[in-house]
Amino acid sequence: MNEIILKSQITYFDTCAEFAKEFNLGSQDLVLTNEYIYQPYFGHLNLNVSTIYQEAYGTGEPTDVMVDAILKTAEQCNCKRIIAIGGGSVIDIAKVLAVSAGESLDSLYSNPEEIKKKHELIILPTTCGTGSEVTNISIINRTRLGTKVGLVSPNMYADHAVLVPELLKALPFSVFATSSIDALVHAVESSLSPKATPYTKLFGYRAIEMIIHGYQILAAHGKEARLPLMKDFLIASNYAGIAFGTAGCAAVHATSYPLGGSYHVAHGESNYAMFTGVLKNYMEIRQDGEIAVLNQMLSGLLGCDIQVVYDKLDELLGTVIPKKPLHEYGVKKQELEIFTKSVMEQQGRLMANNFVPLNAERVLKIYQELY
Repeated sequence: MNEIILKSQITYFDTCAEFAKEFNLGSQDLVLTNEYIYQPYFGHLNLNVSTIYQEAYGTGEPTDVMVDAILKTAEQCNCKRIIAIGGGSVIDIAKVLAVSAGESLDSLYSNPEEIKKKHELIILPTTCGTGSEVTNISIINRTRLGTKVGLVSPNMYADHAVLVPELLKALPFSVFATSSIDALVHAVESSLSPKATPYTKLFGYRAIEMIIHGYQILAAHGKEARLPLMKDFLIASNYAGIAFGTAGCAAVHATSYPLGGSYHVAHGESNYAMFTGVLKNYMEIRQDGEIAVLNQMLSGLLGCDIQVVYDKLDELLGTVIPKKPLHEYGVKKQELEIFTKSVMEQQGRLMANNFVPLNAERVLKIYQELY
């Protein structure tokens, strides 16, 4: 079993200008980003690079239609390096760009074992949640299937993961909230995974500690208290990415994908909707093992009895962003069985990482309880 997989070189710079100089950005680079990110931080540098702005191809998280259109544009750039500067959507698309020389998204999904890296890939995350700058998975909403599905290949790792806290200065609070909760879910799921190792748990549990500590400061001092902590949240997200890059994510992500795919709920928020509901069902099945270790840690961090750790965790997360039941997103009761079928048929890769096995009856129960 792999103890830890870390394929990307991790680099840190205080500013974007330092990164651009060190990496010698130029005419053979294609930057995939958002204009509202690129112009304030890179526009004044007058870089001789090609740029693709994701929002020109559609809003929200990436779909198969959006990605295919971007692939066609990128093919004309004849670049050597793909540089992703953005959140989860930009990063996911960039990973596909790095392994495509004009192939459609569907062709990559149909033959994942044939995927080869075609361009060097450099990733700069602009949120503190995905951790995907150090992972080899791209999540795309395959609209023809009606759900999000991961594309995975060892050739989709970034060559360089670059952390620049300056890029998080203007991060809206709502994006900070959902992305950092996503990082917390990554850290928890990877720590409970059967694939977890002492190395992944070292990163995962440290990420949990850093994120919860940050939330406690916000709860005590208000939203603006996050600003001096952005470097810590960025590093915690990276730690969680390292952990789940080896140990994987599980049922929280698997059950969140139908919600995000059908109702376009932000990835971190859809994970949040499912998070403690999944953990409570794990506990109904098994109370010992790694979940007991996790609960003991949470008890210490939250200052509460072990029996109420998930309620206290929900309470703390609720000070960052209110948690909504599924029906408030527009989900209809009759859709819960459809969601369950989608999870059991299409998310086997994630469900294999569950702390304990969950069958269709249990998955439906989770949806019903959170409805």
